[in-house]
Amino acid sequence: MSDDHRPAGPPARDLAAKGVVVGGMTLGSRVTGLLRDVVLSHVLGASVAADTFFLVFRVPNFFRRLGAEGAFSQAFVPVLVSYHARAERTGDRQPLRRFVAAVTGNLGVVLCVATALGVLGAGVVAPIFMAGFLRDPVQFALAVDLLRIVFPYAACISLVALAAGVLNVHNRFAVPAGTPALLNLSLIAAAFAAACADAPDSVAYYLAWGVLAAGLAQLLLQAPSLRRAGMLVAPRPDWGHAGAKEVGRLFVPAALAASAGQVNALVGSQLASLLEPGSVSWFYYADRLMELPIGIVAIAIGTVLLPSLSASHDAGDSALFSATLDWGLRAGLLIGVPATVALALLAHPLVATIYLHGETTPHDAEMIVLALHAFAIGLIALVLVKIAAPAYFARKDTKTPMRFGMVSVAVNIVVSLATFRWLGHVGLALATSVAAIVNAWLLLGGLVRRGHYRPARRLTNGLRTAAAASGAMAAALWWFTPDAAWWYGAPLLARVGALTAVVAGGFGVYAAAALALGARPRDLLHRA
Repeated sequence: MSDDHRPAGPPARDLAAKGVVVGGMTLGSRVTGLLRDVVLSHVLGASVAADTFFLVFRVPNFFRRLGAEGAFSQAFVPVLVSYHARAERTGDRQPLRRFVAAVTGNLGVVLCVATALGVLGAGVVAPIFMAGFLRDPVQFALAVDLLRIVFPYAACISLVALAAGVLNVHNRFAVPAGTPALLNLSLIAAAFAAACADAPDSVAYYLAWGVLAAGLAQLLLQAPSLRRAGMLVAPRPDWGHAGAKEVGRLFVPAALAASAGQVNALVGSQLASLLEPGSVSWFYYADRLMELPIGIVAIAIGTVLLPSLSASHDAGDSALFSATLDWGLRAGLLIGVPATVALALLAHPLVATIYLHGETTPHDAEMIVLALHAFAIGLIALVLVKIAAPAYFARKDTKTPMRFGMVSVAVNIVVSLATFRWLGHVGLALATSVAAIVNAWLLLGGLVRRGHYRPARRLTNGLRTAAAASGAMAAALWWFTPDAAWWYGAPLLARVGALTAVVAGGFGVYAAAALALGARPRDLLHRA
């Protein structure tokens, strides 16, 4: 193993500082997301309306993940970095602006056509994502209506992804990272509007319009930051532009690679629609809790890694490329390992505090806990996938992660079909975890075999520290956390107070143990 590469020259802004910005804004977004789930679980519970809305929302959400955290960014940012570096060297920003204008124009045309087809063909699209609803004509009709309302959100959020890529390359991370909070706030407002209108049968419609309003608000929010960066350009379709053509060439395999996790989740939701009522909601609520550490840790790290790795590769600095990726993996493990342990041990407290009220029953809560335990098995792997994949995309290699992603999807389908009839929605969550483990193993192994990544000693030391400190935290949580019966029977305010104390105490034990084992805050620093 090699030691960390220390680049010569003037220090650049530390990646950890960028990660803190993204992570902090993402944390705010995830907190509002938790509030959103509290409100939705209160007004919907695990009802038929809840199952319908959550599956319909999966459709534009799939495109959100594909764009904002996946394929488009992975294909667009490495090419954008090359144009930006050229503009910095020459002082001429016009080629950069023409490139962004061409990509924006081309993407806009594609999105307009796709949105029109999605809205007009909602009756054809719906069975692809929710075949189980075909057995209930009323529920299927509701799903089609909702899909027509929310489908344009996918177009809005794809343009938001483009704007985020431009801003991130210009070292502006706060606005793109904080933008998702608008969706959560919009859905909360829609739920309250439905409550004030006293229209329980129309809650799903209110929420669907809330999704569409959020997409428009998220798109408008990008404009001031783009203007300040000098990159608010008018879209100009240009199918012959060399840079735009390269983005298009990279996009298709990147879409297949980056969508593996989302396809796996969609497979789970699709099969869940064939199970007993409530299964879709139980799967969704557990998935939302599992996404909390992924969003704060993995996506934050992956977001700041992609431009930096792309710049290192563009400059031909393989040592800095490897050291930057090593920093990302080390940071991911130091935060992801304790998050996994905490999520597994605090499943009952989390579910009881966040979801057990209103229309949600104790049986619903228990079903969510079972799925969350299965999801926790693959949490670290999901974190590593989000960090390792940008190393391929930064090198403009989208075909290799595409192949690995397809293997992951195949594994997920096989395990899901083998388990969902006897394990129900828990088997679907387990399949997601197994597929993530396979994907992470292939991605990291491929980087090492090709010589693109040389693990440093600090990675091994960091993993040992994270594991040992997490063990100390687990012992403390096991000893001091009340049992499930208390969480299910205590008043809500008591649950909130106890969960806050338990989480703070667990974090304190982990931090103290890590410091005692030699970890220092500077271990998370890396200049690139």
